[in-house]
Amino acid sequence: MTPLIQLVRRASVLPVIVACTALFILMVMTFCDVILRSVFNAPVEAATELTRILMAILVFSVLPIISVTNGHIAVDLTDGIFHRLRLSRLRDAVIYILSGAMLYWPVQRVWILAERARDYGDVTEYLSIPTYLVGWFITASVAITAVVMIITGLLHLFAPKTLTESTQ
Repeated sequence: MTPLIQLVRRASVLPVIVACTALFILMVMTFCDVILRSVFNAPVEAATELTRILMAILVFSVLPIISVTNGHIAVDLTDGIFHRLRLSRLRDAVIYILSGAMLYWPVQRVWILAERARDYGDVTEYLSIPTYLVGWFITASVAITAVVMIITGLLHLFAPKTLTESTQ
């Protein structure tokens, strides 16, 4: 099981690279848009739609990583109680499994909306990028997040040491 976990940890770099690339493109595009708008009075016409697409890529590509590594904002009002009762591992497992299972509904809904956009032939205003592609990306990212969260919850229950092993 250890080689599989190492493979997954190495593969988890890919979404981070995708997010970093989207952020870099967004940064360069915004810089160019500001310069072109201010100096030449010629803004990038498609800046708004590209910003929307790149923000979706940025947010949803790292969603599985953030969800599994406890990167979300958390309130720790009851952590002391769970720690004293030695139920922290059980609490984390239940939260991961339930959260992963609840992501089924957003996956289903976004898939339906993406398919509707594909059927209608919806495209962006300036660049004519099919909007269903972004919907499919969001669906895939949320589905991967759901699967990874359920697996992490099960690992919390049955193999907690695999979660704390360092990558070498």
